[in-house]
Amino acid sequence: MRMESQYLRRCLGSCLKKGLAEVVEHQPADPIEYLAHWIYNYKRTLDEEQKRTLERIELEKEQQAALEELEMLRKMKEEELMLQQRFEEQRQEQEREKLKLQNEEEKMQLQQQDPEENEKTIAELTDRAGAPNLSRVEELDENGLPEVSVGETKRLQIINSRIFACCQIND
Repeated sequence: MRMESQYLRRCLGSCLKKGLAEVVEHQPADPIEYLAHWIYNYKRTLDEEQKRTLERIELEKEQQAALEELEMLRKMKEEELMLQQRFEEQRQEQEREKLKLQNEEEKMQLQQQDPEENEKTIAELTDRAGAPNLSRVEELDENGLPEVSVGETKRLQIINSRIFACCQIND
């Protein structure tokens, strides 16, 4: 009998104790029918609670899966933004290299052009009316006299020698 009593305590102990307490409290005319209905409602309540518990567990699992998916989407978006940024940086670097090569080509072309063409004024280069004639800039030395380039010095020497020759002819 020991095993049967353990079984009854484990399976019906709490239910029967609560049910009999209800019967004593309400003292119905038919206590057996009252206890049967009470046990039926007790079982239905337990089943509903168990169902709600299972639903709650399932919802928690779904919520956790949704959070994990959101985190994965956030990481993917972050990675996508990093890739876009790297791509943009590479594109800008390629554009800078392209411009650098174009500038170097233009410099080489300018160096290969005729030296007289390099000394054209801004007005001659732009062909715009009213542009200033800025073919050269005259710098002054420490005495306040204009500095003369080597080519200019030779030209002045030729002019001076012609003036000197003219002066000798007149004398």
